[in-house]
Amino acid sequence: MTTTVPPGGITPADAAGHAHPRAGRLAALWRGREADARWVRPAFLALLAATALLYLWNLSASGYANSFYSAAAQAGSESWKAFFFGASDPAGSITVDKPPAALWPMALSVRIFGLGSWQILVPEVLMGVATVAVLHAAVRRRFTPAAGLLAGAVLALTPVAALMFRFNNPDALLALLMTVTVYCVLRALEEARTTWLVWAGVAVGLAFLTKTLQAFLILPPLALVYAVCAPTTLRRRLGQLALAGLAIVVSGGWWVAVVELWPASSRPYIGGSQANSFLELTFGYNGLGRINGEETGSVGGGGGGGGWGETGVDRLFAGNIGGQVSWLLPAALLLLVAALFLTGRAARTDTARAAFLVWGGSLLSTAVIFSFMAGIFHEYYTVALAPYIAALVGMGGTLLWEERAKPLRSALLAATVALSAWWSYALLGRSADYLPWLRTAVLIGGLVSAAVLLFAVRARRRTALTAAALGVVALLAGPAAYSLTTVGEGHAGSIVTAGPAVAGGRGGPGGGPGGVPGGDDGDGARAGVRPPTGAAQGAGPGTAAPPAGTGQARPQGQGQGGFPARGETGGPGGGGGMGGLLDGADVGAEAESLLERDADDYTWAAAAIGSQNAASYQLATGEPVMAIGGFNGSDPSPTLARFKQYVADGRIHWFIGGGDGPGGGAGGPGGGTSSEITAWVQDEFTPVTVDGVTFYDLTAEK
Repeated sequence: MTTTVPPGGITPADAAGHAHPRAGRLAALWRGREADARWVRPAFLALLAATALLYLWNLSASGYANSFYSAAAQAGSESWKAFFFGASDPAGSITVDKPPAALWPMALSVRIFGLGSWQILVPEVLMGVATVAVLHAAVRRRFTPAAGLLAGAVLALTPVAALMFRFNNPDALLALLMTVTVYCVLRALEEARTTWLVWAGVAVGLAFLTKTLQAFLILPPLALVYAVCAPTTLRRRLGQLALAGLAIVVSGGWWVAVVELWPASSRPYIGGSQANSFLELTFGYNGLGRINGEETGSVGGGGGGGGWGETGVDRLFAGNIGGQVSWLLPAALLLLVAALFLTGRAARTDTARAAFLVWGGSLLSTAVIFSFMAGIFHEYYTVALAPYIAALVGMGGTLLWEERAKPLRSALLAATVALSAWWSYALLGRSADYLPWLRTAVLIGGLVSAAVLLFAVRARRRTALTAAALGVVALLAGPAAYSLTTVGEGHAGSIVTAGPAVAGGRGGPGGGPGGVPGGDDGDGARAGVRPPTGAAQGAGPGTAAPPAGTGQARPQGQGQGGFPARGETGGPGGGGGMGGLLDGADVGAEAESLLERDADDYTWAAAAIGSQNAASYQLATGEPVMAIGGFNGSDPSPTLARFKQYVADGRIHWFIGGGDGPGGGAGGPGGGTSSEITAWVQDEFTPVTVDGVTFYDLTAEK
C-alpha cells in the first residue's frame, strides 16, 4: 500500500503525531524500530513489565531487609552530611563499611516519601528492571531481537537476581553499573567512539563508589579487548583507554579526595577501617583482605577451607551457591567457546566476536576471583555474574540457532541444551522435597528438545521452533521456580540466599548446615529468610513506618525496628532484644518508649555495640543511635576517652547492653575498644532491664 505524501513531505501519520505529540511519542515507543517485526517492541515492553511485577511482588515481606543499610538510608534522609558520607546515624558517628553511592537512591526515596519498606526497596527493583533493559539493548544491538529477549529473561529469572534486586545491599546498583559499563564499551567498539569509552569509565567510577575494588574486576578484559579490536590505530586506542582511565579516577576519586582531605574530627569515622581511612578500607578490609583472607577487624577469612567456604574451581557450582546463579553457567561457558571457534577467522574489528570477548572476559575474570578469594564471600555476591551469563546465553544460543543448518552448529546447540537440562536436574535434586516432579520434567523436556535440535538440519522449521521453545522453557523452569520461591519469602539480615533450603552451602561462616548461612539452620529454615506473616504495612510509596509507640504493626513480617517479631525466624543473632553481627534486635514497645523519652535533648538517644544492633533501635524509634565499633563491633570508634567525653557532655542518654559483634567481647579483633566501653559503663552506671534487655542510663551514675 502506497502512502500519498502531502505538500511539505508530512504523512498523515506524521501529521497525527504533530497534532498530538504525546500520542506520537507513545506510538513510537510501542512501534520501536522501523525494520523490526511488529512483535519485537511489545515483547520487550512485556519483558520489562513482567520483571517489574515479579520483583515488586510481596516486596514488603522483607521489611527493612538489611537494617544496616536501611538505618543509613534513614540517616541520609535526615542529614545531608550523613547522606554524603554514608553515616549509620543522622548525628554521624560512623559510616557504613562501603562508599555511599548505593545508599543515595534509598535515602532520597525516604526523604521524599517517608520511611517504609517500599521506600527502601523499590529503588532496588527499579535498578533490576533497568539492568534487564540495558542488557537487552546491549545484546539486541549487535544480534537479533530474540537474543536480547532471551538474555533479558535469563537475567530476570536468575534466582540471585530475584533476591538482590529486591534487597538493599550495594550489589543491585553494582550489577546495573557493570552492565552499563559493558554496554558503553560495546558501543565504543563499533566505531572507536571516544565518548562511549569515557562513559564506560564514568560507570566504573560510580561502581567504585558503590562497592570499591569489585568494580575493577572486569577492567583487564575490557581494556584488552578494546586495545586489540577497536577499529582505529593502536596509538589512538591507547589514548582513548587513557582518557577512560582518567574518567574512572575523576568519577570515582572526587568523593575519596573530599573524604581524605576533610578533617577527621568533623566527619564520621570510616567504618570498616582501623585507622579512620577510606584508603585503608579500600585496599584492606574491602580490598586485598577479601582475596587473601587477612581482613583486619573482620570476622575471619576462609583460608581456603575455613569460615567462608572452601575455595576452588567448583565453588560456584557447589552447595547452595550453585542454585543462586549457576543454572546456565555451563551453557554460557560452552557457548563462549563455540562462538569464539566460529568467529575465529573474522576480522580483528569484528563486533560479534568482540561482544563475546567482552561478556566472556567479564564472566571469567569475576568468576575466577570469586572462586579463589579466601576472605569474606557470600552467595549473593554472585549476582555480579548474572548479566554476563545471560548475555552469553542469549548471543550464543541464537548464533547457533541461526546456523543450525550446519551439522556442527546443530550438534553444539543440542549439547548445550542437554548439558543445561542435566545440570538443572542436579541442582533441583539438592532439595529433595522441593517440587520433585519439576526436575524430572526439566530433564525430559531438555533431552527431547536436544534430540530434535541435533537433527535440526533435517527438521521442518515449525518442528525446530517447537523444539527450541521447549528447550528454553525447560532450561528456565528451574531458576524460575527458585525465583518464585524467593519472591514469596521475606529476607532480612546481613546474609541472605535465594530459593529453597539447601544443605551443604559453602558461601558463609561454617559453610553448611547448623544455623549458618549457606545451609539449613537445623529446623528447616534458612538464615536470613523470614516467613511473611501479618498484614502488609508500608505497602507502597508514600507509606511511612507507623509512629513509634503506637503499637501498630511494622512492615509485613517484622517486629519493632524492622526485624522479625518474637518467635519468627530472622537469621543468626536476632531475637530476644539482643542484636548480633548478622541480624538485629527485636525492639519491644517499652524499650522503644524508653529511648524516645527526652531524645531531643541528646545527640544520640542511645549507643549500642555493633551496627546491626544500633540500626534496630534507630529504625524503631527514628532517633539517632550510635553504633559502637561499626558493623563488626571491632572498629576503634569511638575510643574509650572519646566516649567518656560524650557522656560527660551529656550527648548520649542510654547504653544498650548485649551486642554480640566480635568486637563486643574481650577477644574481639578490634583491639578491645568496644569491650573497654562496655566494661566502663557496667562499672559506672546502674543497669535496668526493659523488655528483657539491659539498659544503662548514662546521665545517672551509680
